Amino acid sequence: MDRVQPEARLDAEASAEVDAQIGQVRRFNRTVTERVGVLHDHYLGQDRPIGEARLLWEIGEQGQDVRRLRERLGLDSGYVSRLLRSLEADGLVTVEPQPRDRRVRTVRLTDAGRAERAALDTRSDELAASLLEPLNTTQRARLVAAMAEVDRLLTAATVTLDTIDPDHPDARYCLRSYYAEIRERFDTGFDPARSLLPDAGELRPPHGQFLLARLHGEPIGCAGLKLPPDAPSEIKRMWVAPRARGLGLGRRFLAELEARAARHGRTVLRLDTNKALTAAIGLYHSYGFQEVAAFNDEPYAHHWFEKRIG
Repeated sequence: MDRVQPEARLDAEASAEVDAQIGQVRRFNRTVTERVGVLHDHYLGQDRPIGEARLLWEIGEQGQDVRRLRERLGLDSGYVSRLLRSLEADGLVTVEPQPRDRRVRTVRLTDAGRAERAALDTRSDELAASLLEPLNTTQRARLVAAMAEVDRLLTAATVTLDTIDPDHPDARYCLRSYYAEIRERFDTGFDPARSLLPDAGELRPPHGQFLLARLHGEPIGCAGLKLPPDAPSEIKRMWVAPRARGLGLGRRFLAELEARAARHGRTVLRLDTNKALTAAIGLYHSYGFQEVAAFNDEPYAHHWFEKRIG
């Protein structure tokens, strides 16, 4: 009788687990779409489908750049244009080019649009109440907590990581935000001129890489990887926006940078950090980094870390 190798058995078990997880996600999607009424053309009893209703919510009181609206919802530009034309024909929105750049269009709610948005809010509250009403107090708390966790995890899954030039406007925005935050947190403040900052060329291929995290098209974090030819690979300028913390993005950055360093044949990954960044220090310890002796003269560093990889 043929024996099943341990590796094959583990692979089969892992595959079965993934299949079960996919099945659960699909059941969850079917339950939610049915229960919240997105299968109907008249969402929440109004005379329009959910796509148009969602646009009314996202446009908001101040209006919205059409390009940002597309990025926020992850929709095709042609589909968004069709939805906006329908809303415009019903007198709910106006779409106008900006005076300084006519290629950029801004959509705003009309008075009728604001009134319909308010009606949608009321009916949405009623729908939420109807989901909770049949449940007892304990069940309600469990459902709301589970929804919060699902929302957090789905948001984390929505974050994208892209390799970009460190001089890209989104990269510069993240770095400025990072410097402003550590200037407030460090006991001594922070002066970029005193720090061992890598120049842009050190974070461009082939000498390095720069990753940018985006959520709904907006930059929310960055991390650089130095790949010097005569020294270990090194992580520099890893930052996550406060509003995106708790999504596991710091650990995701570390995993991605480690994988990229390994693909370049590196066996050691290094980083340094300041004593004020206690959450980061905890993350590095939990991810497998070990504290080592100082390997540079960074004036703002109190801890130096190293991890064997590859």
